[in-house]
Amino acid sequence: MAEFSDAELHTGPVTFMGAPYTLDLTGAEAAVLGVPFDCGTHPFRIGSRQGPNAIREQSTLVRPYDPEFADFSPVERLGLVDRGNVRLTPGHIVDAFERIEAAARRIHDAGVIPVAMGGDGSISLPLMRAAASRYPGVAALHFDSHTDAYGYTEDDKWNSATQFTHAAEEQCIIPSLSYHVGIRGSTYRQNALGQSRMMGYNIISFVELSRRGFADVLAELRDKLNGRPVYLCFDMDVLDPSCAPGVCTPIWGGLLAREAIELMRGLGGLDIVGIDVNTVSPPHDVNGMTAFLAAQIIYEGLLLLCRRRG
Repeated sequence: MAEFSDAELHTGPVTFMGAPYTLDLTGAEAAVLGVPFDCGTHPFRIGSRQGPNAIREQSTLVRPYDPEFADFSPVERLGLVDRGNVRLTPGHIVDAFERIEAAARRIHDAGVIPVAMGGDGSISLPLMRAAASRYPGVAALHFDSHTDAYGYTEDDKWNSATQFTHAAEEQCIIPSLSYHVGIRGSTYRQNALGQSRMMGYNIISFVELSRRGFADVLAELRDKLNGRPVYLCFDMDVLDPSCAPGVCTPIWGGLLAREAIELMRGLGGLDIVGIDVNTVSPPHDVNGMTAFLAAQIIYEGLLLLCRRRG
């Protein structure tokens, strides 16, 4: 009978693209962090708290080598580790935000870049707070169908439509250097774009993106953000529901999968200091396709971090 080691007989926890699960950041340049929080979504399409585990599961379909664009493994090149999920209770919003920020800060403090998986879009606020603690003057690059810079009341202060309002008020980021890209669709409130512009944000709607073309928009982003720390936030509902049905707030007429990948690849050279990919809602997904696509978007983000380091 053949002899096997314990490692040959047992599998470990499911991690993103098979990266080692560990809290030890020694030698790592990037770390995956799951954020299973969706209490910030208004009470329909609840389920993105299950997003991190679904993305990990589907990431087994993402192969590490792309012989045309990146014939190397970004998991190996970055020494990528998966630190698991933040321990939190979604119903305790303030406590959850504090835990998310603390978990991301520990990664930043080690000189490592957090790559977060949501969770709904509200997770970006504590993650941006953590990034700002290490990188003053950070700009946000936000791909989404919504600006998430709406007004709020004290009774409904923390939700997935206000994170960029709070980020501007708290000066976590510089709004005049930050962009909302891919904005489209109807809203519950009037003057949604005007309110965001009053805070200083730049908006490139989906209509403008289509009219100008990707090359022109990407050239502007690279020109305006060159040399500045950039926090990259990718909300999966910027994609069309035909390729990303399992999101919190779907809106027709969005990016196709190949277009989203093209946009990500066009960001090469930016000094990206944090990434989150959010709003994957497994209960509303179809055969895991949204989670699979989110895993591919994270893969493209890892390639950007490899290009950042040269």
